[in-house]
Amino acid sequence: MPACVLMFNMTSLISAAIASLTPTVAVAAADPKRIESHAGRLNWLRAGVLGANDGIVSVAALVVGVAGATGSTAAIAAAGTAGLIGGAISMALGEYVSVSSQSDSQRTLIEREKRELSLDPDGELQELAQLYEKQGLAPTTARQVAVEFTAIDPVRAHLLAEHNIAEDDVVSAWHAAWVSAAAFTLGALLPFLAILLLPVSVRVPVTFGAVLIALAALGMIGAHLGGSPKLRATIRVVLGGAAALVVTFVIGSLLGTSGVV
Repeated sequence: MPACVLMFNMTSLISAAIASLTPTVAVAAADPKRIESHAGRLNWLRAGVLGANDGIVSVAALVVGVAGATGSTAAIAAAGTAGLIGGAISMALGEYVSVSSQSDSQRTLIEREKRELSLDPDGELQELAQLYEKQGLAPTTARQVAVEFTAIDPVRAHLLAEHNIAEDDVVSAWHAAWVSAAAFTLGALLPFLAILLLPVSVRVPVTFGAVLIALAALGMIGAHLGGSPKLRATIRVVLGGAAALVVTFVIGSLLGTSGVV
């Protein structure tokens, strides 16, 4: 298979796999709950893109650096495998700890609001009306809105008005850890497989190309999801990845030629 076809196929497969880590993001604009769900799914997709970006850059820099030091495929494979597994575990652990802390804080807020509503419902209704007044509603309107929202779901009304969260916003730490590890692994597979499957004479430059193409694609996806300028975001990601590859390859080459490895 030609090197350019291999690059394109691998990049396309990884991009599709990253998108499949999250549910479909189509929503009905008239349904607020669907809109919140849509936003949450986009957040997951952004996290997947960032995880894949980390996997591509870190493992690519590792295997390219080792390839600069030695032509041993076994050494490159060992380093790449260690980097892929270690990186995926590290990403999963970091995401689990981070999301667990966030989820604990959210649950604490939810339980506090429920307790306050059970102890002083009239005071909480007044507080909710005051919050709506601060947002620009007239006192009478704010009171009416507070009464109507309280009749529908008082806990949800207070959580949204005071903390901008909902009960269903609490994220599973295990889910977050799995998504992070899976995205990192999918991204890492691109440079890992490219440098192992390609002929020795072209594997470093073609891996460079494959990585930069993948980073450009991910940069565009991330910019699209975040609503930022695509060109600037793509250039930033590609330049950062290229710098990491060049630095590790140069250092690896210097270590190899000096006889250190």
